[in-house]
Amino acid sequence: MDDDDLAGLLEQFGLSEKEIDTYLAILERGESKASTIADAADVSKRYVYSIGEALEDRGFVEVDDHAVPTIIRPVQPETVVERLTESVEEIEPELRSRYTATERSGDQFEVIKSRQTVRKRIESLLASAETEVTLSLPAEVLPRIRPTLEATVERGVLVLLLLGAADGDRDVASLAGTASAVRTWDALVPTMLTVDGAHGLLAPSRLLTTSTSDTRAIALSQDQLVPVLAGSFLANYWPTAEERYVTTPDELPRTYEGFRNAVFQIALHRATDARVEASVTGSPVGERDLPSSLSGEVVDVRQSLVRPVTSTLPIENAFEIDVGGDRYAIGGAGSFLEDYEAESVTLRTIEGRDESDDR
Repeated sequence: MDDDDLAGLLEQFGLSEKEIDTYLAILERGESKASTIADAADVSKRYVYSIGEALEDRGFVEVDDHAVPTIIRPVQPETVVERLTESVEEIEPELRSRYTATERSGDQFEVIKSRQTVRKRIESLLASAETEVTLSLPAEVLPRIRPTLEATVERGVLVLLLLGAADGDRDVASLAGTASAVRTWDALVPTMLTVDGAHGLLAPSRLLTTSTSDTRAIALSQDQLVPVLAGSFLANYWPTAEERYVTTPDELPRTYEGFRNAVFQIALHRATDARVEASVTGSPVGERDLPSSLSGEVVDVRQSLVRPVTSTLPIENAFEIDVGGDRYAIGGAGSFLEDYEAESVTLRTIEGRDESDDR
């Protein structure tokens, strides 16, 4: 367990970030003068006196104010844990007596104050992703969440990662595996995360980079607002950032439940001059008389997920297939300009090439 994990656990017992920093400094140095603790925790000596009293009231430390100068010593960890356990056991029956079970609303908003909690929430949401992730965050945070990002990519999730305040000389090979596509910006950008169009998080980037930040993050689970957040990412930040890494195309055949992921793969395969067939299940848009599934060769794609951009709008994602000489435009959930709204897309490569195609 690293310091951030320990701090997150202590925070659950009501300690603020400064209190945690001070307490950890006391633990590491044992019996110490207030001035020594202040230097170690990077706080004022007056603050140490104030926090020392608060920590003493909670049973974490002992303050000997009869000594000159005042001495603060940590209580034995097993004693602290025993007291915390007793407190939790005492509160449980009181919580149960007041608890009323109700159906939880699907529309949820939460304000998050702690840097550690924001980081853990990002990792938790990434671990739950099934189809698509858009994420912007400070480049310095990447090493901490990299294992979770790599595991998300390995599950076949489309991950679009934007790193703010990134080093322009960063080795491109070092970005491999962290996302499906990585772009960088030389300035800080807001920390934004969307997962599967259903869960999102928004925070000022300094909340993740500064332990003393008084800013807040907002987490939301609202399937009408989260796509707006993803749209802002794709329209306002992604197009202007520098493309640094793009993964290799998936081996086909493969079925995609996330429509943007299917468009992304079509773009990658067409960039290699591969011919791709798409089998689409879904429903026609409007009053169009079309079956519940269509299959045909992909003859065009409109997207701005990878370069070169082929769409007229940053958030446009669609492709066209040829079905018996007729071309149909395929869009994702909520399509209204295309002919067909896809729920699932299976891609296959078309082997060989007809010589007539070159005439």
